[in-house]
Amino acid sequence: MAALIYQIFSSSALLSQGLYHLVCTTKNHLKSPRDYVAKPYHPFPTTTHAHHHPHRFLKHLQLYLIILCLFIALLHHLIVSSYADPLLKGRTPVHLFTSLQAAAILFSFLLLSLALLLSDATTLLPLPPDLFFALASALFFLQYSLSSSSAAVQTSDLQAKCVSVSARISALSSALCLALACQPRLFVADVALGASFCLQGLWALQTGLSLYVDSFIPEGCHKLLDVVSGVEGSTKCDLEDSKLRAVAILDLVFVLHVLFVLLIFFVVYSAIAKTLGTRSRFGSYEALPNTAVDSSHIQLKAMTGTQA
Repeated sequence: MAALIYQIFSSSALLSQGLYHLVCTTKNHLKSPRDYVAKPYHPFPTTTHAHHHPHRFLKHLQLYLIILCLFIALLHHLIVSSYADPLLKGRTPVHLFTSLQAAAILFSFLLLSLALLLSDATTLLPLPPDLFFALASALFFLQYSLSSSSAAVQTSDLQAKCVSVSARISALSSALCLALACQPRLFVADVALGASFCLQGLWALQTGLSLYVDSFIPEGCHKLLDVVSGVEGSTKCDLEDSKLRAVAILDLVFVLHVLFVLLIFFVVYSAIAKTLGTRSRFGSYEALPNTAVDSSHIQLKAMTGTQA
């Protein structure tokens, strides 16, 4: 039960972060496409009052919530790392080391979030946005590497599949952060980063349902009664056919999650565009060349008229 609650918590945190990032990124781009630049975080909109501490708190509300969620997740992994692991791969206590690795990654993200807060709220640690995106890219890549290694030593094929998909989403986030570090005006990469958070959140929820809720566990697979829920190998498939069927179902569900995230982006984009009164911008870059051609055509007519 505790493992499922944590997956729901992770899903809620990632999904809300992704949605907020999508909304703010799209709004900033539609307001001023030429001046658009990717931001490490988006201040919460408040009325401006000088030296007003409550409004200062609301301005950094996103960072405070991120730090709080990371701290809770860090405590969770440190606590569950002490659980007894009756299933070992060789002579290594898999659950202990994978939990400590996850805790180390979360602690790194926590330090990065604190550095971003200090950089924006004080002058102690001036952190440029491109450096932040580069560090975030490195951490996401490290998370991808550790998740891939964790999937390789899982004793449960079903759990290994869930972890490997999560690792690929982390790799996508790493590539997008690297792209923003090199090209901060790349709107596609910025909005895709928010979408990757949403996808990671949805997959965290799907992982919890597929591993710990009996009605969502694929047919032919079941939870082991003598294993702590959340420990490696707590959900197993009896036959090879059952395992292949379960993996195929997870692949299909992942595609459906991707389509759902795409639908979310379309709804967010259209709603913000309608609110701001923005129309389609296709072909807007051709305005200057057309104007130049028209002006040259008028000048040519004037010259021929004077010559006549």
